[in-house]
Amino acid sequence: MAQDTIHINKLLNHLKGKRRILFLTTSNRYVKHDDQPKSTALAYKLATDLTAMGVYSVKVIEIPLLNIHPCEGNVSAKGGNNCGVKAAQLLDNDKNPTGNIRCWASYNNPDDELWKVANEIFASDTVIFFASVRWGQANGYYQKLIERLDWMENRWSSLGEDNILKDKDAGLICIGQQWNGEKVVETQKKVLEFYGFKTPDALFGNWQYTLDAYDESLASYRAAIPAFEKTFNVSMKKFLQLIAPLRKRFGL
Repeated sequence: MAQDTIHINKLLNHLKGKRRILFLTTSNRYVKHDDQPKSTALAYKLATDLTAMGVYSVKVIEIPLLNIHPCEGNVSAKGGNNCGVKAAQLLDNDKNPTGNIRCWASYNNPDDELWKVANEIFASDTVIFFASVRWGQANGYYQKLIERLDWMENRWSSLGEDNILKDKDAGLICIGQQWNGEKVVETQKKVLEFYGFKTPDALFGNWQYTLDAYDESLASYRAAIPAFEKTFNVSMKKFLQLIAPLRKRFGL
């Protein structure tokens, strides 16, 4: 028995009145395998649907394709909380035109590409994360990204400055196989609230193929693909054929 708390019609109805929507996908596959994550396919499917509905701008950024360094943990450094301080401002007008990016990992690593994500968040009124569930948690690329955005939250919660996320909606769509997806969504909804986003229920949901946490059979994993396709009207074979033009259409 599958679990599905993703209400596509409610999600689309909420989003159709938005002007700039950003989808951040975080699941991954090996680049030389003829494969793509289900959550990524769903993101592009929804982006296509929203464009057909007349939404002005929808962008999809695949986080695994970017070079994003790990968080340095400056929020709990030996000298205290040093995350998001003005001294950490990224000194590059092309990468940081607003001056809002204050992350030591961006500052210390010239090849870091978090700026591509941060600037799109600033420009969007809605941000939706797409994640896979791995070992009962959101996948590693999602976690690395959310930790790297810590300075956005810290500058208002700890430093007493303006909340630069207060007027933005955020959501999370999780796709998993058999364990803990609903709890992942619940936890990360609270995380995004802590960050300062608005978190309407319509933008959150989880789909997993089975509720049997001990079902590790190969047959179950194979059966999850057609079940996902039927639920969301997504053909993974067709998606693999279209991924290059979709990236060009909805990417940066």
